[in-house]
Amino acid sequence: MRCVDPGTDFSSWRDAARDLLAANIPPHEVMWEKAGGLFSSMVCEEPPPSLRIKVPAAFVELAHSVACHREPARWALLYRILWRLVREGERHLLVMANDADMAAARNLEKNVHREIHKMHAFVRFKLIDTDAETGRERYAAWFEPDHYIVADGAPFFKKRFANMDWSIFTPKGCAHWNGTLLTLTAGIPHNPVENPDALEAAWRTYYRNIFNPARLKVKAMQTEMPKRYWKNLPEADLIEELIGESGQRVNAMLAEAPRPVKPRPKNAYLDKLREQSAGES
Repeated sequence: MRCVDPGTDFSSWRDAARDLLAANIPPHEVMWEKAGGLFSSMVCEEPPPSLRIKVPAAFVELAHSVACHREPARWALLYRILWRLVREGERHLLVMANDADMAAARNLEKNVHREIHKMHAFVRFKLIDTDAETGRERYAAWFEPDHYIVADGAPFFKKRFANMDWSIFTPKGCAHWNGTLLTLTAGIPHNPVENPDALEAAWRTYYRNIFNPARLKVKAMQTEMPKRYWKNLPEADLIEELIGESGQRVNAMLAEAPRPVKPRPKNAYLDKLREQSAGES
């Protein structure tokens, strides 16, 4: 038995599933459990390097949605379907509505899509404050989804409310828009919108997440955000601390092993253009 941590989303599960497929580990020999769980010590040897495995685009779309569901068994279900598609050659599995695995997956997918629709329909923003210098308004909203749908649901609000700054706080993830960048942060357990202290704590968490030490330019930052305004910013007391830590954090980032470069996807049209471009030069 191999105990595998699926991570927190589709991407982390996909990487783990790819390694398992490369190692030819069947579904009944895999226990999907987060690190530190009851059976997390049941780990076998490291799998071989990932292989390029082709899967239908329809499965990727299905798996992305199912991964947003709160059902703990979703990871095992997805790997079972993936195994049947790739290793057992069930090419028509995705259109078999009477198959038990597919029926379960489609039901989870439907629940996730319904929850995203609810988020779009029921999120209500409240004006929190207005920037005295720019006049740009800041809004916040609280929502309690059943599933992990914030990342998929937030782009709708980015398009609809592009001209204002906003945050959507939920227990299953938060989304923030500043007119330029959509940022996702971890969820928080309680509604901060009606509680000034809790709201300030949430802003501070957001500010820590978007702070990039590698792009820090102190003089430019103080030009755009003079110190005289800091006293009114809930995140201001973090600035000196983050500036002081920036050098150490950059060095740690540089010391990290580089991630392997993903192979260039096959595309006959692009390959033809490259050949023509090389011939012309």
